[in-house]
Amino acid sequence: MTKPRAYLDWNADAPLCEAARQAMLRVWELGALNPSSAHAGGQKARAIIEEARHSMARLLGCASEEIIFTAGGTEADNMAVRGAPVERFIVSFMEHPAVMKPAKASGKPVTLLEVDGDGKADPEALERHLSVGGGRALVCLMFASNESGTLQPVREAVEIARRHGALVLCDAVQGAGKVELNFADLGVDMLAISAHKFGGPQGVGALIVREGLALEPLVLGGGQERRRRAGTENVAGIAGMAAALETALEGWQEKKKRIRVLRNDLETGLKAIAPEVVIFAERAPRMVNTTWFAHPRLDAQAALMAFDLDGVAISAGSACHSGKAEVPRSLIAMGVDRDLAKRALRVSLGPDTTEDDIRLFLSSWQAQVERMNRNAA
Repeated sequence: MTKPRAYLDWNADAPLCEAARQAMLRVWELGALNPSSAHAGGQKARAIIEEARHSMARLLGCASEEIIFTAGGTEADNMAVRGAPVERFIVSFMEHPAVMKPAKASGKPVTLLEVDGDGKADPEALERHLSVGGGRALVCLMFASNESGTLQPVREAVEIARRHGALVLCDAVQGAGKVELNFADLGVDMLAISAHKFGGPQGVGALIVREGLALEPLVLGGGQERRRRAGTENVAGIAGMAAALETALEGWQEKKKRIRVLRNDLETGLKAIAPEVVIFAERAPRMVNTTWFAHPRLDAQAALMAFDLDGVAISAGSACHSGKAEVPRSLIAMGVDRDLAKRALRVSLGPDTTEDDIRLFLSSWQAQVERMNRNAA
């Protein structure tokens, strides 16, 4: 398989960083390590896990006891939704299927929370929804959209939820390692992250659960993770995740400034080549690395293949929907015309993105637009 010359799909998967790789290798070199074993090897494994837990707690602004290690963001979201002591759900239209689907499958009432044209949840609508209906609610509001990059009003939602005795789950899978994130400051009850979104390995994540919140376990079995998530912990994966988070947040402000410049150059180039292009949530507060756009006459799947042939890796939106001929539900909720919505493409940058990557993307984009115009003439 040929490696793309320009990898611009960081919201789908961030390449494994060297610090994470080294941390995992050190664990594997120790041999068989079951952290539940009482012998020296088991105790070494336990120490590695707890060191990682403390490191991540420091970086995420929570207590180490509040972190539950999982097999990824999807499990963390499912654990929160299916285990929360609530009678109903209020779920933003922008939420990931890992939140939306278990809520709908629960058999409990689900109310969809409206968003504006930038994909930002409507606080007034949240107030209305919480004011009607019976039973304690779980408000599900992601930190940042994995598609548009829109930053959500999480703190405002928490204030509203508290007035109504509701709980709040924040899916921060696309936020951790990319934006400032502090569990205590946000005030949410639960927060989900996934290692592979910020340079850690795939197959490991975490759910942070506010101390004192009784959460029904999703996975039953042994007594791991203080009896909150059964199964032998992924020692190497957890070590890699902690190392990756540390690396992602080192010099974060400088990384943010550089990525913003590259993203702005990309968007300027997009519109210079094709003025009719639409950039979704362009003026909204959003992650500096994300551009979600569409051309009213360019087919998304054809464009993806053309970019790929030119050595540029991008996506049509959430990786969980890639390869499926679906109109993004979130764009419809934002009031975008269905025909334009189905043409959406997403570019997402990372710390290793270069000016050459942007130039290669724009070169491919220009060739595609010129080819489209010739064919239409």
